[in-house]
Amino acid sequence: MRITEMHITPIALGDPPLLNAAGLHAPYCLRTVVELRTADGLSGLAEVPGSVAVDAALAAVRETVIGSDPRNWQALRQRLAERGAPEASAARGDKPWDGRTQVQVFSALDVACLDLQGQAYGVPVAQLLGGVVRERVPYSAYLFYKYEGAGGELGFGNDPAAKGWDAARQRAALDPDGIVAQAEAMVAAFGFASIKLKGGVFEPAQEVAAMRALRHRFGAGVPLRLDPNALWTVPTSIRWGSELEGVLEYLEDPCRGQAAMAEVRRALRLPLATNMCTTSFDDLPGSVRTASEDIILTDHHFWGGLRASMELAAHCRTFGRGVSMHSNNHAGISLAAMTHLGAAMPNLSYALDTHYPWQWEDIIVGGRLPIEDGCVTLPREPGLGVRLDRAALARAHAAYVRCGLRERNDEIEMRKKVPGWTFQATRW
Repeated sequence: MRITEMHITPIALGDPPLLNAAGLHAPYCLRTVVELRTADGLSGLAEVPGSVAVDAALAAVRETVIGSDPRNWQALRQRLAERGAPEASAARGDKPWDGRTQVQVFSALDVACLDLQGQAYGVPVAQLLGGVVRERVPYSAYLFYKYEGAGGELGFGNDPAAKGWDAARQRAALDPDGIVAQAEAMVAAFGFASIKLKGGVFEPAQEVAAMRALRHRFGAGVPLRLDPNALWTVPTSIRWGSELEGVLEYLEDPCRGQAAMAEVRRALRLPLATNMCTTSFDDLPGSVRTASEDIILTDHHFWGGLRASMELAAHCRTFGRGVSMHSNNHAGISLAAMTHLGAAMPNLSYALDTHYPWQWEDIIVGGRLPIEDGCVTLPREPGLGVRLDRAALARAHAAYVRCGLRERNDEIEMRKKVPGWTFQATRW
């Protein structure tokens, strides 16, 4: 089997005005779809966060990819590594999202090659990752402070008759009562059994009040999480972390860096999770040395693919870390890949994060993958189990061309609401 074609398609999907530590989501989120085709007619898919840098990095390795055998991933990965300079952990940047490009190239090609392998062998990708340990993969509700509106094409989100989750996706949620209402609508629509709030938006007292309101509404049987995106100092993290003991399942990245996280961890009984201080294999020795977190949140887009994330899970098992998954805005190809990973990971400790309910468009045949009782059922078709809806892909690419966005910058969008607003790596 040989790869004969590699297609790179940037797309834009509607995105609501969600608040986070770096500002405000633009009306569109950017994704890049990668498709590998073989001479015998197979098509392997992957999806990564979109930017001109990622698209250029993918285009730069096209000649290396074409002619390769997708069943021999390690040989292809070695050739890809030789083409690019190593990325230090510092290349991740201070923003909530990861700024590295090479790991996204690895991820896209790893996933697309696994999709091809699964189709060639007639098995789901999860079986290629070691086998299926769960058919239904649990996800967590992901709440955001937000402004009015739902983003995307003009007119969407202005339906005064919208009910349930559609209404919650449109209306503002800027206070504890609004967050509780958002959670009620999301849980009712998707059946989530755990809840996460994206923090780092307001001063800690308000976000802690929101978590207490959620605990009061949903009770002790629904695990809660808060993610301040490393905007708190160590003293702030200890103060408010102690207030949240008995309220949260875990506190994600309250402060910045392994040393600071380790200091907070020593002071609290509350488990700490990270997607910001331990984000690469180079970071793992420091994680073990400093004991900076209890839980590592993998993200196959930024750890180099599904197989690399399984390697991370093995590390977590060896060193007594919990493991779950971080999320970014994504469509159905990424959700399918995450679900295969969650289905195959034996030591998956917590429900996965997903932004998927916040989007309403998709690019896969049959439309959006269902989330039922808080879970996504593992696709049983060979490979990832999803196929491109080419008309939908064309519409999403046209939206990319039309919207003019070429990289994520939440600071620009935030300044439309708060003139002069600037991102601060540490705010409270």
